[in-house]
Amino acid sequence: MVEAILFASAEPVTVADLAQRMPHGCDPAEALVHLRKRYEGRGVNVVRVGDAWAIRTAPDLGFLMQKEVVETRKLSRAAIETLAIIAYHQPATRAEIEEIRGVAVSRGTIDQLMELDWIRLGRRRMTPGRPVTFVVTPRFLDHFGLESARDLPGLKELRAAGLLDNRPMPGTTTLGDEESDEMAGQTELFED
Repeated sequence: MVEAILFASAEPVTVADLAQRMPHGCDPAEALVHLRKRYEGRGVNVVRVGDAWAIRTAPDLGFLMQKEVVETRKLSRAAIETLAIIAYHQPATRAEIEEIRGVAVSRGTIDQLMELDWIRLGRRRMTPGRPVTFVVTPRFLDHFGLESARDLPGLKELRAAGLLDNRPMPGTTTLGDEESDEMAGQTELFED
């Protein structure tokens, strides 16, 4: 009974608490001495914690109880932009990425994405200098739940999800209803 109570208890248990839980006439102190000898040299030990008792992992096996936690790192804005450019424009060279972003791509950004195994080196372009290209990996597709890079969301889906503004793209002009009415009236004036 003492063994069961110690195993089930999250906190160390005093001898007085053990005596209250056990039938009248039982000696928990004697049981603790017996259990301590029984577990000696095993994976767990019966140990005294202050004036209470508990079952704990043997000190020489404590390393087995260490939990390794994978620390999740957030990608920088530069890394997210670079990843998006590679995903949507693959195979993409460093010069193409820099042209689209408008700033230089640091080596650390590319290294971080390669370390995550989300991008890899692609084929070299058959252009002067034979620049290396970057493409997304199957691990990238798996992480984002995609079957292929063709399954990436398009402009309509990104706008519907609220990830892009509904403003027209730079360089394109769309006329509002009032402006289109004015233009229609002007063309009618000059059609003689």
